[in-house]
Amino acid sequence: MGYTLGVDIGTFESKGVLVEDGGRIVAQAARAHEMIVPRAGWAEHRAEEDWWGDFVFITRKLISETGIDAAEIRAVATSAIGPCMLPVDGNGTPLINGVLYGVDTRAGKEIEELNAAIGPDTILDRCGNALTSQSVGPKILWFRRNHPDLWAKTAKILTSTSYLTYRLTGAYAIDHYTAANFSPLYDIAQQDWCFDLADICGPEMLPKLMWTTEIAGHVTAEAARETGLAEGTPVTCGTIDAAAEAVSVGVRGSGDMMMMYGSTIFIILLSDRRLSDPRLWHAPWLFEGEHAAMAGLATSGTLTHWFRDQFARELERDEAFQVLAREAEASPPGAKGLICLPYFSGERTPIHDARAKGTFFGLDLTHSRGDMYRAVLEGIASATRHIADTYAEAGQKPARVLAVGGGTKNRLWLKATSDLSGLDQIVSAVTIGASYGDAFLAALAVGQADPDNIATWNPAEETIKAEPHPAYARQYPLFLKLYQQTREIMAALEADR
Repeated sequence: MGYTLGVDIGTFESKGVLVEDGGRIVAQAARAHEMIVPRAGWAEHRAEEDWWGDFVFITRKLISETGIDAAEIRAVATSAIGPCMLPVDGNGTPLINGVLYGVDTRAGKEIEELNAAIGPDTILDRCGNALTSQSVGPKILWFRRNHPDLWAKTAKILTSTSYLTYRLTGAYAIDHYTAANFSPLYDIAQQDWCFDLADICGPEMLPKLMWTTEIAGHVTAEAARETGLAEGTPVTCGTIDAAAEAVSVGVRGSGDMMMMYGSTIFIILLSDRRLSDPRLWHAPWLFEGEHAAMAGLATSGTLTHWFRDQFARELERDEAFQVLAREAEASPPGAKGLICLPYFSGERTPIHDARAKGTFFGLDLTHSRGDMYRAVLEGIASATRHIADTYAEAGQKPARVLAVGGGTKNRLWLKATSDLSGLDQIVSAVTIGASYGDAFLAALAVGQADPDNIATWNPAEETIKAEPHPAYARQYPLFLKLYQQTREIMAALEADR
């Protein structure tokens, strides 16, 4: 009997899973942490405490609770939120908090200047992605400009997963899927770093490029002492959490789409060719020769947490979502004419508007908390449909959609998404997500599994069928129109902050 270990660092919680041959889960562990918002438009984590600290806690807990010999763990794979930006010094010590993915919009000025200097068409052609708040390159430039004293001490620019890899192995490595988000520093055709488009950083400051299941290194003696892992255990290069989530539910070939219900909605569609559209993101997939087109909202699960914390304070945290769900189910589809724009941290795809604002429109004295919560879920579902329509306009519709993540427990959210988008969704037996995908990727890396095994590791359990509803047919065009007619007001409000 052998085991593989998968650990994923999320926006609000980290999870780990120990899996034996054949995919059976032996043990799970989790640890919560906070997203730091020091000012509007910023989002951060503490790399040492939130990323590495969670990994150590989870790994030690899994090993101690199962009582297994750590030497029986054949490989470790990690994933984490991404793309993030973390500068470290020559000793690998973080110089600032980790700057998070597209929910952090601090580099808007740098995005505008890079677009003006390079040209949006050139960036899209060379890098495969338009510059947005998801891009790491502008955030590096922001750091260089605003912290010259710390920039002088910077030896490497890492992301969340590559920091874990470094702490485990001492190696600086990053997978191609993650690196493609470093625009304008990654050439999508050459699948290599590029430095001719802009003066942001030198080649010595970026990690080595690898494919996700390549072995980046082995657990060092120091890491073994901290984590309880056996020294010499193979560690994969790792990847972003959404990619590991997709793997966990069987996203395998062209036309497969993952719909991840987490702190954000994140979508990955595999294709046999590159989809070149500035409204979407593109990256090499986890395995050489494969392509992925991605999209994501800025706030999804994060918005439901915000709603709970603001409007259900009298409820115990563990029961709050159950109560809110019952109240929302009592509200009719369309929430009695109430529309929510879920742009509470700006928005990523497809509008890429850091100045977009969250909105409840249509409130009157008959509306209840349940109506408002239903409007939140339907607003997220409407924004998800906007993404699905964008994929179709870019030239590829999904052949099948596989849902994953904690939000799959929210049946109303799932159903509203299918009904609004017209997409059936397959829900697999195991929905814990990225950490399980990591365990499978670790098994692939050491020959303990082959790609087709995921169908037996995690079989489909049910399908959420799409059913059109007149209320959604009426309100979705109004959802789109509401943003278009208020975007200038949103921008003006941002300027006043």
